Amino acid sequence: MKLIKLNRLFVLGIAVLLTSCDYLDIVPENVRTVDDMFVDRYAAEQSLASCYWALPRTGWDWNTNPGIFGSMEAIINREKRTDAGMRLALGEDNAASPLMNYWNNKGDGSRSAYAGIRDCNTFLDNIEGVKDLPRIQKDRMIAEAKMLKALMHFQLICFYGPICPMRTSPPVDESTLGVKVYREKIDDCFQYVLDLIDEAIESTALPSIIDVQQTELGRFTQSAAYFLKAKVLVYRASPLFNGNTDYSDFRDHNGEHFFNQTYNPDHWTQAAEACRQAVAYCEENRRHWLYDTDDIIPSKPLSPEYLRIQTLRGSVTEVFTKEIVWSSMRTTSSIREYQKECVPRFESYTTNPPTIGRWSVPLQTVELFYSSNGVPIEEDRDWLNGTDEKYANRYTPRMSDEDHKRQVQLGEQSASMNFDREPRFYSSLGFDRGKWYGNAYNNNPDNELDCLYPKARSGETASATIGTDTYNATGYWPKKLVSITSFYQDQNSFWTATSLWPEMRYADLLLFAAEALNETAASESSPPPAETYQYIDAVRRRAGLEGVVDSWSKYTENPGKPATKSGMRSIIQRERKIELALEAQYHWDCRRWKTAPSELNRLVQGWTTTESDVNAYYQPFTVYTQRFSLRDYFMPIPESDIINNPQLKQNPGW
Repeated sequence: MKLIKLNRLFVLGIAVLLTSCDYLDIVPENVRTVDDMFVDRYAAEQSLASCYWALPRTGWDWNTNPGIFGSMEAIINREKRTDAGMRLALGEDNAASPLMNYWNNKGDGSRSAYAGIRDCNTFLDNIEGVKDLPRIQKDRMIAEAKMLKALMHFQLICFYGPICPMRTSPPVDESTLGVKVYREKIDDCFQYVLDLIDEAIESTALPSIIDVQQTELGRFTQSAAYFLKAKVLVYRASPLFNGNTDYSDFRDHNGEHFFNQTYNPDHWTQAAEACRQAVAYCEENRRHWLYDTDDIIPSKPLSPEYLRIQTLRGSVTEVFTKEIVWSSMRTTSSIREYQKECVPRFESYTTNPPTIGRWSVPLQTVELFYSSNGVPIEEDRDWLNGTDEKYANRYTPRMSDEDHKRQVQLGEQSASMNFDREPRFYSSLGFDRGKWYGNAYNNNPDNELDCLYPKARSGETASATIGTDTYNATGYWPKKLVSITSFYQDQNSFWTATSLWPEMRYADLLLFAAEALNETAASESSPPPAETYQYIDAVRRRAGLEGVVDSWSKYTENPGKPATKSGMRSIIQRERKIELALEAQYHWDCRRWKTAPSELNRLVQGWTTTESDVNAYYQPFTVYTQRFSLRDYFMPIPESDIINNPQLKQNPGW
């Protein structure tokens, strides 16, 4: 479809202002009347911008996005544990004053998803009356408003489970009794979301993609619509929502189950077909693809190893890459400051600290990444059976040599587990003595081996505490979230480039497809459909790894693991944890898989960063003790709403 070009700059809180690389953040004008909002084309564009603005802030902000710290895939230090993101992870949420409230307006400047949905309803109720808006643009904007409604309803489902779909908004003067709605069954909630997406897709009014030269990034496309439909269907088919007997006592106002109590395998069949359609649409005319080494143009010649690492970083942080199917730009200019939270201090500063480095990656996330053989380190024969007992001694310091000088600074010691890992380990994580190519003075050194590396033991620059709360708690930094074009201008200043938060990434879609297809196999011991390997192996191949069948056959003592549905489920889930690490996806994945109880009751550890001796530093130190219970699958509905509307049922445990 030919991309629709607006005559005026579409003033969205989600648009990129290319001339300054800052984000516009348009606050709706609440004083306008409905007539004012649709008096002409320009006013209608502003009204749609307000609908985009209403999207919940699920980007970089750890106080508004529960996916960042909510499952302790990443953490910050204990002096900052009072931040909402960490309090949520530590089980300190409450119904009286929820830490992250997407249900109603808190009065802190944020808006609820329901307020945004009402804006969309108002838009849809009035857009036809705009006289000077061409039909083709009107249809596109209608489809966008429906997509926004679908996304906000879906977000509410992820947060709260059964919700109250707002199909239409009641008039402002409607009686109090009329607006006291019920929560609906989970299948009905999902179906309403899917109906909205189908309406948008079938209208064919959305552009297939957004031209990167235009200032419309963040607007919905047909590709994003197909992606969201696939994602919603995968969630609906997942154990949390499909035959969940843990909620057998959770019933609606009629005494009927909110959650269906019988597993429906057809949900996976429908999810698999939607994933196929989404992949096919993205692949047609190469609308979207996996960002690979052919797509990157390094400023200086790079070895194949560093080229792979930089490519993998770019797949997440580069603004103009076709791997990003859709990225919500509903954020503030402080997005640049969040990159500083992810970067260690490589050298001593003389005036002001250039970076903060508090965003910490715990050992349980670090250990998820594969060995260089592309299999889990606890399954790799070389790690388990070698004479050096690599897995048993993975915390033991090891000296870097010529063979590993691109991983760890030559002649320096780092933990054994920081050697011989897959490329995504080095593209995703920064660590003590680990090479960090890019982000240096003038961006890159002439010799790639002269790139910076953090010195993180006590008394060294990367470990220094500024004030009481500015330090890294584990000894690992999320390198993948730092744009490769951000750089130290000098010892005292760090320039941060524009970077998006990838809400929909093509690799994510391929792994959804692999998961859905695998789940269509007849039984736990049945072989997955052949297509399953095609999708997951594409993601692995981009990461420089062999396919799952060859990797498990060559390097593990369980070569038949990929040959069964249950074995592939484990592999696919691990692959998602690695490929999408630190992108706020695991928080939702472990819940919909119902693996959270077994995975989130644990010690959250890092290195003993208060030690200067290398052997003492590389000892696991418990930063937090994590707990997860049944109530933590969903957030509490604010108590004030339960009081005002007794027809609402509170989530179990709250």
